[in-house]
Amino acid sequence: LALNFFDQFMSPLLWGVPLMALALTLPWALFPAPSTRWLNNRLLTLQGWFMNRFSHQLLLPINQGGHKWALLFTALMLYLMTLNMLGLLPYTFTPTTQLSLNMGIAVPLWLATVIIGLRNQPTVALGHLLPEGTPTALIPVLIIIETISLFIRPLALGVRLTANLTAGHLLIQLIGTAAFVLLPMMPMVGTLTVILLLLLTLLEIAVAMIQAYVFVLLLSLYLQENV
Repeated sequence: LALNFFDQFMSPLLWGVPLMALALTLPWALFPAPSTRWLNNRLLTLQGWFMNRFSHQLLLPINQGGHKWALLFTALMLYLMTLNMLGLLPYTFTPTTQLSLNMGIAVPLWLATVIIGLRNQPTVALGHLLPEGTPTALIPVLIIIETISLFIRPLALGVRLTANLTAGHLLIQLIGTAAFVLLPMMPMVGTLTVILLLLLTLLEIAVAMIQAYVFVLLLSLYLQENV
């Protein structure tokens, strides 16, 4: 039974072919493409407004040089949010519960921010490894600690997204199984469990959106340090 609960996190196969690629390409098909008309419909207008507001708020504290990342950040935010939300539908697979995928996104983007910092302002970038006013005796220790914290950043990005989504999906499945078992035996308790399940599903929808935003926000903070 315990294994069955974790089966939902295995990449599904169809005729021996992994469906991971299909799950990764599906979000792009759900967004309406901009038209050449002067006046767009309500959905396109709402989508454009959301993307403008999001990129404006995210890039407000970043220097002019970091504004080139606006398109990448907005696309990543929409992509992660859609993947997370699609995973809440029945009989679907959530690719972002796989640590390999999240690390594959987090490591190159984090590395890009570090390389930009080392290329454009090497002195400032290396200066982050040693806070100002540090006593001489603590300098070697602090440099080691700050270097470790720098290399842990992509791991924290990937693990945070994976852990939050995995925990939420597992909790939904556990409470769903409990409701299924309790309804015939104890209808009152079963009904309360179903209500709890609905509330948890609403919470998971919020988590799916918030975790995508947090992922992109932390990347923008790393970029801000290096631009």
